[in-house]
Amino acid sequence: MEKKHKITLPAEWEHQSGVLLTWPHRNTDWKDILEEVEKCFIDIAVEVSAREKLIIICPDKRELLPKLCSCDLHNICFAEIASNDTWARDHGPISVMIEDKPVLYDFTFNGWGMKFPANLDNQITLNLFSQGFFAQNVTCLNKQSFVLEGGSIESDGRGTLMSTKECLCSVNRNTYMSQEEIENYLMTVFDLKKMLWLNSGFLEGDDTDSHIDTLARFCNKTTIAYVKCDDPGDRHYEALKNMENELKSFRNFENEPYDLIPLPMADPVYDDNQRLPATYANFLIINKAVLVPFYNSSKDGIAQNTLQKVFPERKIVGIDCRSLIKQHGSLHCVTMQFPDGFIR
Repeated sequence: MEKKHKITLPAEWEHQSGVLLTWPHRNTDWKDILEEVEKCFIDIAVEVSAREKLIIICPDKRELLPKLCSCDLHNICFAEIASNDTWARDHGPISVMIEDKPVLYDFTFNGWGMKFPANLDNQITLNLFSQGFFAQNVTCLNKQSFVLEGGSIESDGRGTLMSTKECLCSVNRNTYMSQEEIENYLMTVFDLKKMLWLNSGFLEGDDTDSHIDTLARFCNKTTIAYVKCDDPGDRHYEALKNMENELKSFRNFENEPYDLIPLPMADPVYDDNQRLPATYANFLIINKAVLVPFYNSSKDGIAQNTLQKVFPERKIVGIDCRSLIKQHGSLHCVTMQFPDGFIR
């Protein structure tokens, strides 16, 4: 009988060796607001590089370097790799530990169900690995028989995975598999003890088919922060209320209810009369800090204060993400963290 390997998908709050950013450039959908969105990426780079390593994927590091003078350049590595777009959470590798050895999973990224070109993005993980950005003992495993984006899964680091049915069971991802087959695959590849499925919840303007990182997030092994809508007149109200009820029914690894922390529903943000998926759930946990998307709203402070209570030992840093959501994503979506011991 084949030996079963112990696999752990580390939680985001565990100590990190670094973060990945894929920089916007003139051949991406950002071309019309490139200078505006670069300001947001620079703000993220400043905060990350002050605390840990940062790998930046870009077309030409010589062109980018002058823009990063406010960063700790000693903590930044540049990877000159071609990309379609900037959503590192979804085209980047997913880091696991197999028998205490660091491993990168290279799943297929197909533009959120073939909505957008992803031929270059889908090669990023292998290109990063082959160019030697990772520690010598890190290996990379080909998982491209399965479509999976990092933004679609949340791990508590204890064998529980949280996701949404709308995303993982959507058309053009893994349509040949039933929900049960998808769950069985994830239980095996991540050595899970439990899978938590959300059947409700969405954000208008979201291209990802309800990524979990826009709706509900593990903050520690017993706490989930989630988007709560208090306005019955908002079209999200019923779906998010149903999602809240589902979260109340979830049980943690000790079979106890989770501590549920409601985050405010962001004030509506529009672009050409289209509502954009502004959400405070799209925060990024890094070493000694949590980066939170801000939208120039009074609710920014509410979200910041709420998360400060959840993460008392970390600095809560607001990042203006009004430019990011013009392409229907936010702060967590453009980043991917690597656990301790992964980056060279």
